[in-house]
Amino acid sequence: MTDDPIPETLVRRTAWPASVSRSVGTPLQTSVVYASADPDELDAQYGGKVEGYTYAREGHPNADVLARKIDALEGAPSAGGGGIIVGSGMAAVSATVLGLVRKGDHVVAGAQLYGRSLKLLTHDLPRFGASATLADPTDAASFAAAIRPETKLILIEIVSNPTLRVADAPGIIAAARARGVKVAVDNTFTTPRGFRPFDEGADIVIHSVTKMLAGHADVTLGYVAARDPADRAAIREFAVTTGMTGSPFDCWQAERGLYSFHLRYDRSEENARALADHLASLPGIRRVVYPTHPSHPDHNRALALLGRRGGHMLSFELEGGRAAANALTRAMPGIAFAPTLGDIGTTLSHPASSSHRNVPEADRLAQGITEGFFRISVGVEDIGLLRRDFSRGVAAAHAVSR
Repeated sequence: MTDDPIPETLVRRTAWPASVSRSVGTPLQTSVVYASADPDELDAQYGGKVEGYTYAREGHPNADVLARKIDALEGAPSAGGGGIIVGSGMAAVSATVLGLVRKGDHVVAGAQLYGRSLKLLTHDLPRFGASATLADPTDAASFAAAIRPETKLILIEIVSNPTLRVADAPGIIAAARARGVKVAVDNTFTTPRGFRPFDEGADIVIHSVTKMLAGHADVTLGYVAARDPADRAAIREFAVTTGMTGSPFDCWQAERGLYSFHLRYDRSEENARALADHLASLPGIRRVVYPTHPSHPDHNRALALLGRRGGHMLSFELEGGRAAANALTRAMPGIAFAPTLGDIGTTLSHPASSSHRNVPEADRLAQGITEGFFRISVGVEDIGLLRRDFSRGVAAAHAVSR
């Protein structure tokens, strides 16, 4: 035996070195569990009497650091602990819907949501004894008409994915408020740089952090914040029970990406506005969809809600079908053809073969999602380079479609 404080086996944990200075970068804390002094202290943590971590599925420091930064961007209420980080954007949507909706409840949602959100509502929610009605997000009256006595939640995107229609958010929120229904806004496309739902009366804000907030296509995370602490608690409880926690490493990476969010967003938005004008001038383009472009069907509403902030997302439709679509992507090898958005580099996606492939064809076509319809997540590259890339791609597609 020895009184030497150095352990006889390296398996024993070593205390973190003390320091009068602090790290400038956020430390990456990968520990799965956290040790408490005794059962009383652990009870106090679980009872909310003292702050502390227990098991990483229930929360960890890197998730909280990231959540507090997004809270600040969104102006999220601090009551109840602020926003929650989960493993993906769809985890955030799922935790919100399934955490708040019970058997017999009803949801009203935008008819032009992200494809997996639509699948959750129309295919999975009924398995739990609840139902959903899809309504036109550009028409607040259609949402008001769809609300029933059992309606618990409304889910909308301010700018829809991928059609970029602009929701009548003030009208929908007013209709919901009059009937005592909560409104959740998936703000992934718009980001808090373009629109802050809490400022406009929304009850819940959702993000796919994977996209523009993290911004480098190397993180998969989601975020959800609620105005009502009871809603926040219900969402968090469902997320913890179903194991939706995001990894510390992804949270750490996302925090790094978030530091340049404003710079990336502004440059991408500037490029998107210029690229929309350029695409509209090219032969072989049937239509260009950009919220603040004069040709957009919701142009006036976009200006009222977003000001000049049209965002970094842009859609367009080619003349011709799948053959023209294939020709375009093959002629643009420098643009990643990938079903994602929000990367620092420009990416191109084809909703009919990716995000909306499981949506019935008739419903896709009713939304304008044809085989020639593409969505661009515009990055920060030189705009001259982007113009040349898309001119070459559209020319190749036009040659096939003639």
